[in-house]
Order: sequence, then C-alpha cells, then structure tokens
Amino acid sequence: MQVRLPRYLAPSLQSSFQWLFRDLLSGVIVFLVALPLCLGIALASGAPLMSGLISGVIGGIVVGLISGSRTSVSGPAAGLTAIVAAQIVSLGSFETFLLALTIAGVIQIGLGLARAGGLAAYFPSSVIQGLLAAIGAILILKQVPHLLGHDTDPEGEMTFSQPDQENTFSEIARLFFGEVHQGAILIGISALVLLFAWDRIHVLKKTKIPAPLLVVLLGIVAKLFLDTMGSAWKIENTHLVQVPIANEWNQVANFFRFPDTSRLLEPAVYIAAITICLVATLETLLNLEAVDNLDPEQRVSPPNRELVAQGCGNILCGLVGGLPVTSVIVRSSVNIHAGSRTKRSTIFHGILLALCVLLIPQGLNQIPLASLAAILLHTGTKLISPALIRRMWRDGYYQFLPFIVTLIGIVMTDLILGVGLGLGVSIAFILASSIRRSVPQVLEKRLGEDIQHILLPSQVNFLNRAALQRVLDGAHPGSHLLLDATKANVIDPDILAMIREFQQITGPVRGVKVSTKGFESRMGIEDKIHYQEYSTRELQQRLTPHEILDLMRVGNQRFRDGERLQRDFSFQRDVVATAQFPLAVILGCIDSRAPAELVFDVGLGEVFSVRIAGNVVREKVLGSLEYACAVAGAKLILVMGHTGCGAVQSAVQMAATHTTSCGDIGCVHLDLIVAEIQRSIAPKSLHDWSERSPVERQQIIDDVARRNAIHSAEIIYQESETLRRLADEGQIAIVSGLYHLEDGSLEFFGQTSMKALEK
Repeated sequence: MQVRLPRYLAPSLQSSFQWLFRDLLSGVIVFLVALPLCLGIALASGAPLMSGLISGVIGGIVVGLISGSRTSVSGPAAGLTAIVAAQIVSLGSFETFLLALTIAGVIQIGLGLARAGGLAAYFPSSVIQGLLAAIGAILILKQVPHLLGHDTDPEGEMTFSQPDQENTFSEIARLFFGEVHQGAILIGISALVLLFAWDRIHVLKKTKIPAPLLVVLLGIVAKLFLDTMGSAWKIENTHLVQVPIANEWNQVANFFRFPDTSRLLEPAVYIAAITICLVATLETLLNLEAVDNLDPEQRVSPPNRELVAQGCGNILCGLVGGLPVTSVIVRSSVNIHAGSRTKRSTIFHGILLALCVLLIPQGLNQIPLASLAAILLHTGTKLISPALIRRMWRDGYYQFLPFIVTLIGIVMTDLILGVGLGLGVSIAFILASSIRRSVPQVLEKRLGEDIQHILLPSQVNFLNRAALQRVLDGAHPGSHLLLDATKANVIDPDILAMIREFQQITGPVRGVKVSTKGFESRMGIEDKIHYQEYSTRELQQRLTPHEILDLMRVGNQRFRDGERLQRDFSFQRDVVATAQFPLAVILGCIDSRAPAELVFDVGLGEVFSVRIAGNVVREKVLGSLEYACAVAGAKLILVMGHTGCGAVQSAVQMAATHTTSCGDIGCVHLDLIVAEIQRSIAPKSLHDWSERSPVERQQIIDDVARRNAIHSAEIIYQESETLRRLADEGQIAIVSGLYHLEDGSLEFFGQTSMKALEK
C-alpha cells in the first residue's frame, strides 16, 4: 500500500531535507577549512600536531551538542597560541599543561553557572565590528603567502609577531624576493577567481554545489595534474595539508596524551588554569557576540550556556590531550557564509574531522594549502568590506575611532590586546561624554513658583558627579531646585553625600531652596517638598487673573512638548477631599479629543471644567460659571473652542443646506445648540458652499468655531450681572481661545472682558 503525505506536510518535510542538506554541506566546508587550522595552531603552540585535531573534534561534537548557538563553531583558538606555548614551557611538560587545562574547564563551567556570560552585553558594538573587520584583515594578510605557495608560517598562526621571528608584513615582503611556488600560484589564483565569480554570476550562485567544496576538489585534481609537469610545477608536501598518519590501529592510542595528576597541588598549575580560563572565556564571549552579528537571522546565543559548553569541551580536551577550545570567528564565519542554518553543521564537521583523520589521512594530505587559503581569503573580504568601513565612518568618530583602533590593534598585536585597546578608547569617550553631558533638567512653572526640576538617571555614579556638581553650583540665590530620584535605581554613596550636604548646608547658605523626591531616606536624605503641589485658599487669593492665564499657557506648552509635570495624585486626592480652591473655570466642548485637564496639564482641585457641545452658553451653564467665580473663588473663565468641532460642523452644514431640524439624525434637543452656534456664522462665507473644496469648507468651520468661542465669552459678560461686575472690578477675567487638534496648541483671544488682564 502506498502512503502519501498530507499536502500541508509535504512542503515542510521537503524544506527540512533541504536545510539538512545545506547544513551537511556547510559542515564539509568548515571541516576542510578547520583541518589545516587545527594542525597549524598546534604547531604554532609548540604542542603535538594531533592535539589540534583532537580539539577540533571535541569543539565540533561535544561543544556543538551542548552549546545553544546555531552558528558558532568551536575549536583550538589561534588567539591562545602564545599563552599555550608559554604555559607549556613554564609548567615543564605538555602533560602538566593538560592538567591545568582540565582545571580551567571546571572553572569555566562555574563561570557559566554563575551567569558570568552577561559580560558579553558590555562590549560596545563598535569594538565587535572592529573585531570582525580585524579577523577579515588578518585572514587576507595571512593567507596571501599561502595563496602564492609561501608556506613557511603554519596555517592557523594569526598573531602579528610569529614564532619564526617574522611578522605579518615581513612574511608578505618575502614574496617580492621570489619565495613563491608557481604551481601553488596557479591553484590559488584560479580558486580565488572562481570564488569571486561564484558570488557574482547568478547561474553559478543558484547551483546547489558550494563553491568552496568545488575549489578543494578542483585543487586536488590540479595538484595531481601539476605533479606530471616536472619539479617546477609539482606541489610538494610542504604546500599540502599534513595530517599525522597511523599505520596501524594500535598506533591511534599514541595520539592521545593524558594529564599529569601528580602535580595537582602545585600553585603554578592553578595560576595557569586561571589564566587559560579567563582568556578563553573572554575570547569566547567576544567571538560569540561577533558571530551573532554575522547571523543572517540575527539569533541570540545564550552566553552562559556557551561557557558551560566550552568548559565541558576544555575538560575533555585536558583529559585526552587537546588544546584549549573557544568559539572561533574564522570557522564560524565560513560556516555562516556556506549557508548553515543550525548547529548540525558544527557537529558534522567534528565527526568528519574524526573519521577522515582516522580513515583517509592520505587523501586529506592531497589538499593544496593554496586552495584553502583562497577560501579563507575570500571569507576575509566579506568580513572587512568597504561598505562596513563607510558605515562606521558615517556613524561618527564616537563609533569609528574604537572600531579602527580595535581593527589595527588586533592586526598589529593579538585579539585580546586589540580588543582591550578598543575598549579603552570606548571608555575614554564614555568618560568624556559623561563629563560634558548635563543632567536632565526642566524649568517648571508650578503653582506660583518656578522650579528647576533635576531628574536623576537610573544609574547615578562617579560618571555623573561632575555634571551634577555643575548644576548645583550654578543655582542662583532665590532659586528652587527639585532633585528627583524616582527613576534612580542605584545612587553611589559619594553622590548621596554630595546631595545631602547641598540640601542641608550649602543650599540654605546660598539662599537656594532644595526639594527632594524619591530618595526614600537613603543615607539620611528625607523626601521634602517645599513648593505648592495643590491649590490652596492663600494661593488662590494671591494669584492674579493674569498670572493664572500665564500658568494655563505654560501648562499647554508642557502638554505640547510631552513634558507634563509629575504629580502625586494620591496625595492631591487626599488633601482636596474636604475643600477646593480652583483657580479657573473652563467652558469647553464635549469632544473627547479636547480634555481641558490634559490640555492645560493641571492637577486635582486646580480648575472647574464645564463641558457642553459647541461650548455654547445657556442658563444652566451661566449658573455653573457664577458658582465657580462668586462662591468658589475662581479668577479666570476660559471659553475653549476647538478645530474640527462636530457641533460647529453640523451647524454650518445645516445653515448651508437650509436644514432646520436635527430630528432626522435622532438629536431633537440639539436644535437649540445648533441655533446658538449659527449666530456666529457670517452669511457670505456660505456662498457657493457646494462648490468649495473640503479644505476650504474646513477653514470656514474652524473660523466659525473661533467666532463662536468669542461670542460665548461675550454672552457670559453680557447676560450674567454677577460675572460682569467681577470682570469690571478686575477680580476675574473672561477670555476665549481655540484649541488646535492638529498640534495641541491653544490660540488665545478676548474682548472687553479681559480688563483684569490689563492691570
């Protein structure tokens, strides 16, 4: 019986197989690149050649299985070669070094469990980008000699100063003295041309055969062909991969070395272990962050789990004779550019290393180093692209200088020192910026007083001290400072001591009033507010209508700027529960987009709010206004119309179409309001209404809203004897305004009822 997959499942399964195939191919390419790197790093470290291959197998399989990263590839690290070589000499034997490596792995697991991987979040992006670009530059510089057949420096040696007393640039200089091989040149240049063409020719790019794999296969074929053309073209063993060969299976055991546990109690072993652990951990975190930046899907690898994985790998390497493993950018970037999507490629590359080294070492030793150099050089050009340098330059010197210092530092020294230089430049910029940066502060016009509101950031430390000191020293006599710590999670003790001294001693001596908020009795600083947070009878009597109107203007400006005052509404609710002393009364429209309390940024108990469609004046409205001013003591009446008013729009449209009733829309009682609004319509403005554009019609409607607000203010003055008397005596002011929905601004205008404002 034939079984058919459901239609919805078939594409998913097909896609899974496709990605599995790509991961396996990526694993093959990473294996080909990792093979000479493992051998070269072991040679540069002064360790047995097989130790590098053992680390490659463990980094691929063991670390790959435990790690949470989908793209990172682990193995012996070029950045540790100098440290490994020095520790082997210092400890006296490779076996003692393996003991230190085992202990280092245990410490590394402890760091992962202690969540030390969070350190990765503190590396600036400019330094990480500089690290990637530096690796690209090193790949190009180090692979050029191998590409041309100059293979005296081992593949995988990445530091500037080489063990053979040469450096990166002097090694390249030797090429000009003829230290090249014409057969290797032919293979290397041809491979490089093929790789670049593969990226640019659409037909080739769409093929399922990875270009790096084809480069290696063609390199082997070319090597066999060139061997028949005479000694000048023959590719000798020094230009090929050189994998150690076991002639018999019982010789395989000789590849493994074991730690010397007899020296377990020596302090030098633990010093070496801590050194290896710290450098390997730092390099892993840096490389992991950089690899995540390269990931096309921008996935985030868990750093703490990565430390545990690396620790397990290093323990096993120490037990069986390997080198320290870390996450490695070179192999990881090759893995990503080969199209890998999951960590199957990492694991598969480790399996291939183990199987091929044991089963077909002779075949591996036919691979020309020039072919592998072309692959690595091609990868390097992707890491240090001109587009990356231009982007970092455009981001400004705060980004570019740490980037370029990191790049040059790594190329001219090594990874750890280069990153340290980049971090140093970044920290210097942070310090300089913190010294120059001012503490956020806003001048607030509170009830009857100007307050300099100083908002402390979430972390207040020595970096903020100079800026805060300048603010405190700049306060002039008679000013009022509000030090607000409501958003400050951590404040250094020396900052708290400085604030306490200014609040209790310096401020009073200089005549500066200091209010504090949000300190919660930290180091003896009590929260004390010395300004008026709510309207009182004394404040209501003291302020003039002009001052109240000015407060309304300033409040509207805060609303527009998004800088509304921070108020303790729970406190205000409690204190105004038994009495109210409002400063103003606002006659507004019922429109939901024009709430007066928000538009003017007022607190509880500061204003009365009367709302009626079209802000028209009726008898009951007058009664409310009279109570607000004559009984409750409000000193300002503001009639606030607004643009886009629905009631005004209805009144204008009804007048233009000669409609006399709102009954057809179910609003019978709206007729009185519409009729009142229509008193503000200029008849000539409705001429040719049907021919006017929507924009012109809206301008007319907004003009009527403006006239209607002015008209309502006049009605209040004319029809209320109480309010007219108070206005004439200058005790209150009656003004009108138009609120613009588009930008939140308020346009004020008034009539003779503004006499109080003229005093």
